[in-house]
Amino acid sequence: MKIAVAMSGGVDSSTVAALLLQQGHELVGLSLQLWDQSRALDENGQPLASKCCSLDDIYDARMVASQLGFPFYLVNLEEQFETDVVQPFVAEYLSGRTPIPCVACNSKLKFAKLVEMADGIGVEKVATGHYARIDFDPSNDRYILRKGVDPTKDQSYFLFDLKQDQLAKTIFPLGGMHKPEVRELARAAGLRVSEKDESQDISFIPDGDYPRFIENYVQDVEHHTPEFHQQVEGWHPQGGDIVTSDGKKLGSHAGIHKYTVGQRRGIGVSYPLPLYVLSLDTQKNNLIVGTGDQLLGKSLIAERINWISIPELKEPMRVRAKIRYRNDEADATIFPLEDGNVRVTFDEPQRAITPGQATVFYDGDVVVGGGWIVKAEK
Repeated sequence: MKIAVAMSGGVDSSTVAALLLQQGHELVGLSLQLWDQSRALDENGQPLASKCCSLDDIYDARMVASQLGFPFYLVNLEEQFETDVVQPFVAEYLSGRTPIPCVACNSKLKFAKLVEMADGIGVEKVATGHYARIDFDPSNDRYILRKGVDPTKDQSYFLFDLKQDQLAKTIFPLGGMHKPEVRELARAAGLRVSEKDESQDISFIPDGDYPRFIENYVQDVEHHTPEFHQQVEGWHPQGGDIVTSDGKKLGSHAGIHKYTVGQRRGIGVSYPLPLYVLSLDTQKNNLIVGTGDQLLGKSLIAERINWISIPELKEPMRVRAKIRYRNDEADATIFPLEDGNVRVTFDEPQRAITPGQATVFYDGDVVVGGGWIVKAEK
């Protein structure tokens, strides 16, 4: 079989390539150039080092392909990445939500483009180093996304938005493995990246300073699309009031784009009890704060639902739901709404349900589907 391997330059995708070669497949290596790292600057205007999607990563990917003896190509998707991932990320933050760029990058860009390129060059499958599994359910005529067997590395949460045509063309050779096993395979294959560190930062914000990136990006009009420019025209960091849920003013903030639901550090006002961000009022530019028990929500509304194991939700369904990647799953019931959205009602209240984050539904190790949180409900 001829397979295109999406190569990030890390140990996972490099091990995928070595495994597939050992199985006798013909490979083509593809790396995606997504972001000009020279644009990632610190507060002094100096370039920041990135551990994700950097030039060093591309160099490592090319060297692994050369070592293993298959062709390698670099595909420049910087413009599309900026339009489909970076600008929606900034717009979401400015509207008071907390987005996850990795999900959009996977479904809208990486897998979409890889599948498109695979079709164009006569490649049967696309392989990546994600820790997840794909099966086909003939009874339902659907491809099924499952968790990776290594619970510490499972990435199914970030893949919930993959469509059926993308799943049909994709394989995850590492989905049935644990990370130590993968590193051992890389060592056995003599791969130069076998001891390379993990990359967990966002490629375009390597230092994690979201507020500074957003402020700088809004001013970077040279790279704005007309639609994005219209969205952010006239925006600038603006202070406002820090208020309790019953409207009592406690202090002032320097811009609500600096905060997210559930945040405790950096609020900067005194109060008898620890305070947390409850919500962001972008209309009044107010930061709503309260105590820990006020962070609990019984249900949420999610939009832009992508169903994987089922074609649609026609009646209430019991699931295990996640509201953040690092959160544990929680027992819940999902209810279809007339507008295509879903209400997720939890058996036990959940802490810091955050608009802009993803909620993903599981049935055992199977991803039922997922969507984007619009609002939390008490």
